[in-house]
Amino acid sequence: MSASIRTRIVRIGNSQGICIPKTLLEQSGIFSDVEIEVQGDQLIIRAAALQLRNGWDIAFSSMATQRDDILLDEASTTDWDQAEWEW
Repeated sequence: MSASIRTRIVRIGNSQGICIPKTLLEQSGIFSDVEIEVQGDQLIIRAAALQLRNGWDIAFSSMATQRDDILLDEASTTDWDQAEWEW
C-alpha cells in the first residue's frame, strides 16, 4: 500500500530538511543511512548500499599482479602439529 503525506520543509541549523513519518520509514524498510538523488523535480531517497569491503577486489587483483600478496610471516609449526595433527 502506497502512502502520500504532505509535510513542510523546515530549517535545521544552516540547512533545511523534512521530518519523515515513522509509518513511511517502516513501509520503506529504511532505518539507517540513505542516499538522496535528484531526478528532475523529485528527490529520490533510498537505503544506502553497504560499502563493506568496497574496492577490495581491485586492490587484491593489483597486489597479485605486483606479486605483493605473499605471506610476511614464516609458517611456524610445533611438534604437535607435525606428529599429532590429522588432516
